Amino acid sequence: MKIPGLPFTVVDWSAVPASEHSGEVGSALWRTFQIGDIRVRMVEYSPGYIADHWCDRGHILLVIEGELETELRDGRTFTLVPGMSYQVSDFGDAAHRSSTRTGAKLFIVD
Repeated sequence: MKIPGLPFTVVDWSAVPASEHSGEVGSALWRTFQIGDIRVRMVEYSPGYIADHWCDRGHILLVIEGELETELRDGRTFTLVPGMSYQVSDFGDAAHRSSTRTGAKLFIVD
């Protein structure tokens, strides 16, 4: 990842407007800060959330609150709790989708 030139920047996530994104079930609230081609997000999934698509985009994801289930298209599943992260490339065979029974708050860079 190459972070483009920018001044030192502080983000007050509570002041960033949220956009709502519907899942197959439930919804996600995204607070987004864009730096060139890099998107930095604070994302909150509602309890019972299930993504409505397989994602092929690379991410660095950190679970802040709740519990996140990540399923890979090949059938593997991973449960992440606060303090755990995953890193996935834009390349390869790691298409993934997320769900949560309890709800989750995530910090994502992609």
